[in-house]
Amino acid sequence: MEQLAELVKEGKAEEAAGRVRELLDGGASADALMKEAMIPAMEEVGDLFQQGKVYLPEMLIAARAMQGCMDVIKPAMATGGPGFLGKVVIGTVRGDIHDIGKNLVGMTLEGAGFEVIDLGVDVSPERFTEAVREHSPQVLGISALLTTTMLAMKDTIDALREAGLRDGVKVMIGGAAVRGEFAGEIGADFFGPDSTSARDFAREAISR
Repeated sequence: MEQLAELVKEGKAEEAAGRVRELLDGGASADALMKEAMIPAMEEVGDLFQQGKVYLPEMLIAARAMQGCMDVIKPAMATGGPGFLGKVVIGTVRGDIHDIGKNLVGMTLEGAGFEVIDLGVDVSPERFTEAVREHSPQVLGISALLTTTMLAMKDTIDALREAGLRDGVKVMIGGAAVRGEFAGEIGADFFGPDSTSARDFAREAISR
């Protein structure tokens, strides 16, 4: 377990995925791998990132290693079953095709034990609404990089409200052009300046 955690922190994707296979073949449970090695490793990297002790490239490399481990471990876990904290739907708004930040948030959330439904980029308010209705997530994450697409976040929240779904899901927003006060203006619950804060908000939402 300790070796797996170190491999994830160091961003050694192939070696980490191979170690996951070895541990699963040796009888380790998927839940134990998540809780005892993979999640603590990503938490440590996320904390170091917030403290300015590691930077975005290192964070991305560790997150990709975590994603490789998740690809191996998912078949051994029942989706939505034990080991998953809850569900989060994420996507980049209509008219915006930027996804690096969104992808990092998604990988960080998966690394923390969430089931993540990623809708991709250029997602319409209607598609966000359909996904919330279909998957019943506890949290919806909406991303926009451009100032010209930020208003699509408000359109999405308005669509949720019109569909009667807004009260059943916490909405967090993020992106290079987004600021905290904008979240309040459009009726979002949270603005996440980075993936670690998004993870922490999702955890708080689940615990409530």
